[in-house]
Amino acid sequence: MNIELRDIHKAYDKTVLNNISLKLDGFNTVAIIGKSGCGKSTLLRLMTGIEEPDHGSITINGYNVETGSRREYHNNIGIVFQQHNLFPHLSLLRNISLILEKTRGLSSSDAEQRAIAQLTQLQLEDQIYKKPAFVSGGQAQRASIARALSTDPEIVFMDEPTAALDPILTNEVLEAVLNLKSSGTKFIFVTHELDFVRKFAEYIIFLDDGVIKEHGPVETLKNPATEKLEQFLLRPPLKAVI
Repeated sequence: MNIELRDIHKAYDKTVLNNISLKLDGFNTVAIIGKSGCGKSTLLRLMTGIEEPDHGSITINGYNVETGSRREYHNNIGIVFQQHNLFPHLSLLRNISLILEKTRGLSSSDAEQRAIAQLTQLQLEDQIYKKPAFVSGGQAQRASIARALSTDPEIVFMDEPTAALDPILTNEVLEAVLNLKSSGTKFIFVTHELDFVRKFAEYIIFLDDGVIKEHGPVETLKNPATEKLEQFLLRPPLKAVI
């Protein structure tokens, strides 16, 4: 996976990302970490094309997110949000098969077969006909991940996929994602779960107050070069116990 950020700046009421630049190549799983409010989710949204930077450019796998076709780009990525964002009136199965029919042009039977296979991979084969309100939060989020994966995207972006879950459900979702590591799918994700980062990520980007303070292979977490990252790693662990 190739990522190039050039002088990215984004402000709302105040500056959130302050002229950040980065170039990396050859890593399949990239974690964006940092304290709350440091700009992690904003950077991820810019990388997905959901929002645009005030200035600067983002190129991912040779695709310029700002100037290229947004529709084409979104057809080649998957996104998992903090909330599962499933259609509440549809079953888990239909939430996925509908996307496959609309974005990939599959027949209803082919879309259903692929959706079942994807839900089974996420260990949801017993829940496929249930609507989101009738499954646990962890199951709904796993269904959201299954939906993101179902279109065979080049990259899956995940923004704090366990933020709304309790510790048990958090572990349930993170274990499911860990099982995808050997699938070949590329991931860029935001999380506070550092144990998960150590197991899943190949590369980390550490943000602090809107700037990249440190970045490098995940082994960087064992020997941080900056005091900021060292202090961040010393904070008490969060809810997951994977």
